[in-house]
Amino acid sequence: MRTTILITSNGLTASNGLITSNGLTASNGLTASPDHWTAPGTELFQFPPIFPGGPEWLTKPVLIALLSAAIAIAVCWAAFAKPKIIPRGWQSIGEYAYEFVREQIAKPNLGKDSDRWMGFLFTVFLTVLIWNLMGVIPLIQFPVAAHVAFPLVLAVTVYVIKIYLGVRHHGVRGYLRGIVHLPGLPGWAYGLYAPMILAEVFITSLFTHFIRLFANMFAGHIIVAFFSSVGFWFLFERLTPLGAGLGVLGVAMTIVMTALEILIQFLQAFLFAMLAGMFIASGLRGSH
Repeated sequence: MRTTILITSNGLTASNGLITSNGLTASNGLTASPDHWTAPGTELFQFPPIFPGGPEWLTKPVLIALLSAAIAIAVCWAAFAKPKIIPRGWQSIGEYAYEFVREQIAKPNLGKDSDRWMGFLFTVFLTVLIWNLMGVIPLIQFPVAAHVAFPLVLAVTVYVIKIYLGVRHHGVRGYLRGIVHLPGLPGWAYGLYAPMILAEVFITSLFTHFIRLFANMFAGHIIVAFFSSVGFWFLFERLTPLGAGLGVLGVAMTIVMTALEILIQFLQAFLFAMLAGMFIASGLRGSH
């Protein structure tokens, strides 16, 4: 449900989220006037087709995802197409990012197999990072991962790779045995342990992989939109002496929350890629 705030001449709080100018409670049947502010809600994530009558799937998030892919390709091309002995500019940035993924994500999880999977893990990290940063770029201002379909596709891709590697390297029986086996666990306890660990490997892991990213980007986008809406409304749309302070607070909180959101965007890209590395390693090793 969305909260509707009605601004009247004296601006005080009324029931059902309605704000009147004198602070008295308005009746439940009070209708909204042109002077009302509506808190942002799920409509932020509902997009019509780009072209009237065009394909329903061709929406703003799809275009942003395509733009993100183009940016990722351009960055990698600028950084690695013509490498020099002494890196500068984009090559320096690209090598730093590559080294970060290799040392902080690939090696701790994949060990000697790190370099073999660096192309995939670096692509995952860079793609998710650009998706997320789209939420703070002016005129775009929508993090692609806040639309559940996009992180789901990436998570399913990692999931399929994990299962494929586990079966290929260990066989179905060996892979299942490696997942369930726990040294020192009494035989009678496997009746309880085995269903839980199998559910975690084959069901829960998929959902935790993409829901963490989706939920953080979804919530962050709403929070930033909420405070920016408050600031814009009370400072520009309906500027009053009483509401000016609230508007300033909204602007200040927008700045703070945007800075925090950028930090979370980097963190979620790191966590998503790290989990991808962990799942790939589990398939290679045949364990959970």
